[in-house]
Amino acid sequence: MITIKNVTLRRGTKIVLNSTNATINPGEKVGLVGRNGAGKSSLFALLNGSIHEDGGEFFIPPQWKMAQVAQDMPETDQSATDFVIEGDTVLLEAREAVAEAEASDDGMAMAHAYMALHDAGEHDAPARAQALILGLGFSVAELSNPVNSFSGGWRMRLQLARALMCPSDLLLLDEPTNHLDLDALVWLEAWLKRYEGTMVVISHDREFLDAVTNVTLHIDSAKLVRYGGNYSKFEDMRAEQMLLQTASLAKQADKIAHLQKFIDRFKASAAKAKQAQSRVKALDRMVKIAPVLADAEFQFEFKEPNNLPNPMLSMLNTSFGYPPREDAPAGAESTVIVKNINRSVLAGQRIGILGANGQGKSTVVKTIAEALTPTHGEITKGKGLTIGYFAQQELDVLRPIDTPLEHMLRLVKETPVNMRPSGNDCREQGLRNFLGTFNFGGEMIHQQVGSMSGGEKARLVLCMIVWQRPNLLLLDEPTNHLDLSTREALGVALNEFEGTVMLVSHDRALLRAVCDEFWLVADGAVEPFEGDLDDYQVYLLDQAKRAREAASAAQKKLAA
Repeated sequence: MITIKNVTLRRGTKIVLNSTNATINPGEKVGLVGRNGAGKSSLFALLNGSIHEDGGEFFIPPQWKMAQVAQDMPETDQSATDFVIEGDTVLLEAREAVAEAEASDDGMAMAHAYMALHDAGEHDAPARAQALILGLGFSVAELSNPVNSFSGGWRMRLQLARALMCPSDLLLLDEPTNHLDLDALVWLEAWLKRYEGTMVVISHDREFLDAVTNVTLHIDSAKLVRYGGNYSKFEDMRAEQMLLQTASLAKQADKIAHLQKFIDRFKASAAKAKQAQSRVKALDRMVKIAPVLADAEFQFEFKEPNNLPNPMLSMLNTSFGYPPREDAPAGAESTVIVKNINRSVLAGQRIGILGANGQGKSTVVKTIAEALTPTHGEITKGKGLTIGYFAQQELDVLRPIDTPLEHMLRLVKETPVNMRPSGNDCREQGLRNFLGTFNFGGEMIHQQVGSMSGGEKARLVLCMIVWQRPNLLLLDEPTNHLDLSTREALGVALNEFEGTVMLVSHDRALLRAVCDEFWLVADGAVEPFEGDLDDYQVYLLDQAKRAREAASAAQKKLAA
């Protein structure tokens, strides 16, 4: 059992935990939640021994083996398989014991060492490592590729696989889903459900927390509060507690009234049953947790679009991909990712874009956003179409050396006069005020974007999008750096938005709350997905099973 008794933790001059208590029992799966800056990472550092308590008593069983994801970017020419195998510390110790026994020429020591090596799983280590690597989205062809050949996000997946490879009694996971897409996320959930040790996880993905945790530790006002149950149960219990706090009742009532007004208006036009019912259902849940939303650090709303062209855009026999690289030989052809797309996007649609990593989800969004040009055909856009684009990498649209105010001033200059907001919103003081509504106040409006956190950059991109008053939102993983309450606020804002939404996200709670229909990008095509997210998860698990079977068959063929 892990015990925290009257523990105080300081980071610099800030007290992040103040004489707090908590227990974590063997085998519990704990979700650690709290606002950004509340002290979640500090508690992790206490658990892994990086820091020590400044007061009180902290105990963790000394015999427990611990595994966690290394945060450094691996630099090695080792193959992906060998790199992950080395995450098994028990196996590495057994290998070292064999080497020492062989060097000593001690027959008895060698016999014991070889037995320990067998017990540590030397015989099936490559198969175990490769199952993890494939589950996290790599292809069979990449199993032998050197680690250095992969991009940063994929190397971090290998670090995750390495942590899962390690036999452990305590598994610490800090935002394990950040570099994963939905197919890898579904696989990871299934793996963690089978994990028999104690787990503590920090995540801003509510469905992931709901799936893999049975206890929630909430850091609030420098205290640890333990709740039995997953994140949704914690949220319900906390909402009930907050409703009893009279100081926040007025603010909560205003939020509930605002949401209820929208629901009533939507129900009045429920002829469009498919769209109406899904949003009403989502907003009914949001009314239930309005106290949590009222406590959110940041809330916003999209302004009503000036017009709604219908269709928004049309694609006829269109193909998307990438142009030849600059160093490609003359006459090189573009790389086509998806082809022969025949789809229209209508006013008011809310489309979730699904597909495994590398199939072309971001390519579709980038091309519609005009960040890429179709490799064949063209996209016909409705008159008055205004696109708000959230890029998966915020720095695709942000300039690191510029400040938030400079970004807004440049946005005004780049926006045609007839498409700019009216009144003071285009003047410097108006822009300062507008930035303030997105928590960019005081000196922050003069801070270089490159020095900001991921969450602050995401807020700035949202601020720029809202200012443009778009009628089509293209959102590519908008929640990567948003905390749980801000993700809820984004869901509310998207449901109140009158225009069209096209959303790529591994946050299933957001997809469920916002999207009425889904497109599947797979095998070079874009087609409607007939089913809901539960059906899609079954589809993904089936695909993963086929990949594992293919890898196993290939391994047996090589061994033959």
